[in-house]
Amino acid sequence: MKNIKYPLPSLKLYKFALNFESKASHAVLLTATTHNKFRRRTRICILSLLFLSVFAPILLLYESKGFIEDLSSFKGRRDLLKLNLVKQEEDEGFREPILNVYKDVNVDPLVSFGSQDVDNKSDEPIIGKNTDFIEQNEGDSDVKGTNGQSQEEKMLLSPGRKGEIGRATLEHDQGRRAMDKKIKEMKDQLIRAKAYLTFAIPANNGHLIKELRLRIKELERAMGDVTKDSDLSKRAVQRMRAMEVSLQKAGRIYPDCCGMVKKLRAMTNNAEEMVRVQKEQETFLIQLAGRTTPKGLHCLSMRLTAEYFALKPEERELPSNPDVLVHNSTDVYHFAVFSDNVLASAVVVASTISTAKEPGKIVFHVVTDSLNFAAFSMWFLFLHPPGKATVQIHNMDNFDWLSTKYNPPNTQGHESQDPRYTCALNHLRFYLPHIFPTLNKILLLDHDVVVQKDLTSLWRVNMMGKVNGAVNTCQGHDPAFRRMDLLINFSDPVVATTFTNQPCTWGFGVNLFDMREWRKRNLTTLYNKYLQLGKKRPIWKAGSLPLGWLTFYNQTMDLERKWHVHGLGYHSGIKKEEIEQAAIIHYDGVMKPWLDIGIERYKTYWRKHVKYDHPYLQQCNIG
Repeated sequence: MKNIKYPLPSLKLYKFALNFESKASHAVLLTATTHNKFRRRTRICILSLLFLSVFAPILLLYESKGFIEDLSSFKGRRDLLKLNLVKQEEDEGFREPILNVYKDVNVDPLVSFGSQDVDNKSDEPIIGKNTDFIEQNEGDSDVKGTNGQSQEEKMLLSPGRKGEIGRATLEHDQGRRAMDKKIKEMKDQLIRAKAYLTFAIPANNGHLIKELRLRIKELERAMGDVTKDSDLSKRAVQRMRAMEVSLQKAGRIYPDCCGMVKKLRAMTNNAEEMVRVQKEQETFLIQLAGRTTPKGLHCLSMRLTAEYFALKPEERELPSNPDVLVHNSTDVYHFAVFSDNVLASAVVVASTISTAKEPGKIVFHVVTDSLNFAAFSMWFLFLHPPGKATVQIHNMDNFDWLSTKYNPPNTQGHESQDPRYTCALNHLRFYLPHIFPTLNKILLLDHDVVVQKDLTSLWRVNMMGKVNGAVNTCQGHDPAFRRMDLLINFSDPVVATTFTNQPCTWGFGVNLFDMREWRKRNLTTLYNKYLQLGKKRPIWKAGSLPLGWLTFYNQTMDLERKWHVHGLGYHSGIKKEEIEQAAIIHYDGVMKPWLDIGIERYKTYWRKHVKYDHPYLQQCNIG
């Protein structure tokens, strides 16, 4: 084969190849450089974001301290704007506060919260309206007032009427005021500091405003919810001293004493108004709680009613003793209770039977309405049998003579809207001779009493021709005393010519009635006369107590005080010895022992007669 000779590349082609190779190398180098720059920029951006995410919160937290402080100060200033609305002009003076605003007068042990430290009203307790009616001596007809002081409280607060309770209370309060001295100083410091903050900021003194804000926050945190000096920490005392130094600085910078006085007066008036509103709300809520049936009691009544109607008709009869039902027997002791509260009535029956020397001679007549008749019957039939005693349940709706011979005993024509006053059960006590026509003597008990001693000796008390036997309360001797003119209108001509404002009165709760004298004087007809007259014109306030005073006027015999100690539903200063020596204690008032608002130290006497371990009570959360 012949050798083929290939032509050698020309010089131009060789230069072209070299030029192309250099351009390609340059392009590759440029691409690599651009890629490296992009990667470096990406790394810088990532590192920058990382740095920002780490250090930005720290920077914001540091900067936000002043902002948060400004927000808190703005909030405080917003609360104080109301005070700035009080005019501080030089010509017109401020409404002067009461001179004894800061005078320490503690009446709690004499009159518990919302009970007698207010005026009383016969109808609904609406905030802002004065009330002038109280009926604390009635078991379920007790209403407290809403505004101001009652005349009874003014008498109670007089130096000559406080007695031993007042002196003991004064000594206790003086010791407590001494114990809480630092707390009061701290509160005063906060008031002064807030008053300084409302003034215009002088030039170059902004640092003092910040200092006062800081001291206020520190002192409030140090105090917390502490109410006694013994609970204060050392830190709180240090904060108080630091606040005093700051206040001294502010006093030198703000020498305008007149402006400070006006501001403090404005703050005082504002605080007094807030206290007044809070007291009215408290009183209203106490009354609302007192007139409301607790859920547990409603549940118990419904359970008992359902179980009662599940029984056969022949099983629904209560056992009775024929020997004790002979009404004219002098050896049988008859008791009457008018109630729609099954648990309260059960305590009355149980406490009476447990303290009786001869329980087999006791007959209890419990009068209720048709709505609660089944619950009462079921309770005494199976849950709490009376043992040797006899219990009879009466349905008021079966009293046919009531609607035919008399007008129904209610006060619907009166202005009261409280169901406790319009309830017929509260007025059926005036028809006892008609309900029990064969009885000669009966003891009427309210359903909010507890019997602690045998009561059969009451039947041997000489009534001296009187109809009603009750424990009197006299002016100057009993904190529960209330004059007749508080509940009866003595400006009416009929009242003024027939009655006088006596220095001693009595109350329902424990009343021994001579039924023969009652029938002889025809007092039920007299009661109906005053009832109808009161519907036409205001001669008595709503409730059965003033009607009782009118009906049994000059027909009441005073029983010894040992038989009846009342006030456990509103009076927190009754001595333990007096309670334990009494034959009957009475929880008259709105603070009943079965309510959460009841006075705790008195509930023990009532609770020991309730079997809280019973399944029905546990299922209804009673206990």
